[in-house]
Amino acid sequence: MQTYSLFDLNEHIRRVVALNFSDPVWIVAEIAESNLSNGHLYLSLIQKAELESSRDTGILAQAQAVTWQRELRIIKSVHGPIAEEVLQPGGQVRMLVKVSFHERYGLKLHVWDIDPTYTLGVAALQRRQTIEWLQQEGLLHRNASLPLPIVLQRIAIITSREAAGFHDFKTHLEENRYGYYFQQTYFFASVQGKNAEKEIISALNEISRQYDQFDAVIIVRGGGSKLDLIAFDGKDLCAIVANMPLPVLSGVGHEIDEAVLDLTAHSAFKTPTAVAQFLIERSVQFEMNINQFVKQIEQATVYQTQSANSAMNNLHHVIQFASHNTLQKASQSINQLQEKISLSVLYQLKTEQHLLENTEKILTALSPDTVLKRGFSITLKDGHIIRNATDVQEGDLLEIQLANGSINSRVE
Repeated sequence: MQTYSLFDLNEHIRRVVALNFSDPVWIVAEIAESNLSNGHLYLSLIQKAELESSRDTGILAQAQAVTWQRELRIIKSVHGPIAEEVLQPGGQVRMLVKVSFHERYGLKLHVWDIDPTYTLGVAALQRRQTIEWLQQEGLLHRNASLPLPIVLQRIAIITSREAAGFHDFKTHLEENRYGYYFQQTYFFASVQGKNAEKEIISALNEISRQYDQFDAVIIVRGGGSKLDLIAFDGKDLCAIVANMPLPVLSGVGHEIDEAVLDLTAHSAFKTPTAVAQFLIERSVQFEMNINQFVKQIEQATVYQTQSANSAMNNLHHVIQFASHNTLQKASQSINQLQEKISLSVLYQLKTEQHLLENTEKILTALSPDTVLKRGFSITLKDGHIIRNATDVQEGDLLEIQLANGSINSRVE
């Protein structure tokens, strides 16, 4: 069996590659990593396979690619700003590459062109699959079924410090002309790129652990293209949003297309400023309702006061009339009683006078003078009346009183 040196083997491989891939070819892959250095863009390309037993992925193939500075300028001039978005890590790409093999540096793919429509198509397919899955799982409208507090004052905000929408949102909310105060707690995360979905999910999980401290969750960022917003179509992110214990409001800053996050959130707004305006207008409506209630209470109070005064006046007249009537009846009763008392007293006086006259006649009839005038006498011994003969002895001096005068006598 022939033995080759490593160089001979690699040289043979180079010739085989050059012979079979003399012209550039279109390939499909996922960008795992990208690094811009000295104007050249270095890419790590992979192809994944879904594993049946896990949601993780296995790597079927891997290769290194490069877009030299000259080709990179051409690609950007032909495709415009979308070129940079297509060449970001995590995206599925279709690119025109020239395959080369070097004895020392190995296989290298030189990128000559890209197909942005493919990347957009893959994103659209993934988006549709995500929506169908959310519908099947009953998650698409779950967050929207949560009650929205009347006033949203304690808000958890997920955004990026560098996002233009963050500053627009904060300024519009804090400088509202009504002077409303909102308690804002910020959870900063990437809002585009390969780490965006993971960091936003981490922020949502952190908010869930302290959900009783907030009235709602708000996710905002500035405007962007479809590829900028691809993180907001992620299935895992949308599932977390659907199951949040708080209403989630989105304002990711695009006027035409809706991200899947918008469909899953409680309420979606076109811009971060629109979210801030919604919070303000909700507070305005609450204040207007309160003022209306105050007016209704004031009107009801005035009406009740007037009714009470009218009732009191009517009651006053009723009491006054009843008092006058009662006093008249009482006066009549007193007069009648006075007459009865006068007649009773007069009758009693006459009765007593008659009784006195009879008593006087009796006393007159029983008077000693009257008795003496009838022929009786009173015998006294030493000023004491003698009632029995045994009360005197022989020789006692006695005084016998008669109707006219008295007689002295001696007992023999």
